[in-house]
Amino acid sequence: MADAPDTVIVIDDDPDVRESLGRLLRSVQLQVRLYGSVPEFLDVGRPDAPTCLVLDVRLPGQGGLDFQRELSSASVELPIIFITGHGDIAMSVQAMKGGAIEFLTKPFREQDLLDAIRSGLERDRARREKAQAVAEIQARFETLTPREREVMTLAVSGRLNKQIAVAIGLSENTVKIHRGNISRKMGATSLVELVLMAEKLKGLPIAGSTGKPQVP
Repeated sequence: MADAPDTVIVIDDDPDVRESLGRLLRSVQLQVRLYGSVPEFLDVGRPDAPTCLVLDVRLPGQGGLDFQRELSSASVELPIIFITGHGDIAMSVQAMKGGAIEFLTKPFREQDLLDAIRSGLERDRARREKAQAVAEIQARFETLTPREREVMTLAVSGRLNKQIAVAIGLSENTVKIHRGNISRKMGATSLVELVLMAEKLKGLPIAGSTGKPQVP
């Protein structure tokens, strides 16, 4: 998957801090977007690239910790590094329990921030790669007929061809044909590979259908 350049989002209501962080990040060849509040960021949206968010705790309107909770409630995975000039232990614990990469108190060492950002970008890159791999498997699964999905469900649960044939009222030879079609469409060279694909599809909705993948 070809990614756009890694991007760091900075949300801080202090313009001097924003510009200082912008200069630092550009000096290490990172793309950066600077915002003074959460609504400003939401108006533009997240870039289609590995992304990390540097977020001030205290902001006008919606604060950083509130925004973190909102993202979590919406199941949005976005690596967050908190920065603050008014932090305390309770804030730090809350942020880290919410999944933050780091909680830094101003003034902080530039290298500490850069290290945390690198970690966040690596995490988001891995998430994107995993999501892309699952999307490709999902697209292949959608090409299967309803009968092929039924056969695949039984096959990956460990049923033999003879058992599958009895379970769904087909001949063993017909089951073999279905399994050949399944392997070809899914791009699986072995049953083990097919099982791994089924594991990745668990609970995911199939585009263009009202149900979920019929996998155990």
